[in-house]
Amino acid sequence: MKWVAAPVALSAALLLAGCTPEQQRGFLPKGSEGATNNTEGVTAMWVTSWIVLLAVGVITWGLIIWATIAYRRRKGQTGLPVQLRYNMPIETFFTVVPVILVLGFFAFTAQEQSKIEQRYESPENVVEVIGKRWAWDFNYVNEDVYFQGVQVQTDDKGEPTKDTLPVLYLPVGKTTEVRLETRDVIHSFWVVEYLYKKDMIPGQTNYMSFTPEKTGTFMGKCAELCGEYHSMMLFQVKVVEQQEYDAYIASLRKSGNTGQVTNEFNPNQDRLAGDNENSKAQNE
Repeated sequence: MKWVAAPVALSAALLLAGCTPEQQRGFLPKGSEGATNNTEGVTAMWVTSWIVLLAVGVITWGLIIWATIAYRRRKGQTGLPVQLRYNMPIETFFTVVPVILVLGFFAFTAQEQSKIEQRYESPENVVEVIGKRWAWDFNYVNEDVYFQGVQVQTDDKGEPTKDTLPVLYLPVGKTTEVRLETRDVIHSFWVVEYLYKKDMIPGQTNYMSFTPEKTGTFMGKCAELCGEYHSMMLFQVKVVEQQEYDAYIASLRKSGNTGQVTNEFNPNQDRLAGDNENSKAQNE
């Protein structure tokens, strides 16, 4: 194995040395580097996984090609070679190594997921995001103001018009908790450059916790097929300095957008009320 591992390691090092920054990050979305406190961990796990799998693939392909050449039928040979029924070392190797790889990937994935899913005890900024067919509402909980979005419209080229794109403002460097709700069917909150998404389930509140670490505008979309205009359920996240964030909150308050958006227009209210009544009756 050492004669195989050394060339593989050398080849991998040479290959990675010649890669562009995009390739070294596993072709993840441009702009995701350092976007939040979680993106680098996700990137490291993604890239490391590909390197390990590439090494396994190179070894496997090399052994297949070597066996094909070394044990090919030579000119003048007839009949079948000696047939072997068992080879315990090889069979053990082919069993143990995949198990180790699977357990290793599982352990690192569980560790990273646990880190991402950990909620802040006292987040500095709390936003409630409500998905609805086919737009978004944003409740800025701490400031007690809201934004209500409409379905994105398109221009003659089919591109979304900026003035109809819902925009979620976040202050940079602040620990943030996003509470995810849906008003109708299952949606999924996905900020592409943040390398993480989470479903929005009717009758259930899900949470995302992160710290935006880079200012800029990031693209968001619904990642769960939710009906006819699912592809137009878009939004933007603008991460800005605290002063600009405060100015935006003041503009919402000046426009009369005080208070919080509720679920009064939720078409599932009757069904949920019925479920609650049935549940109550069963408990009694």
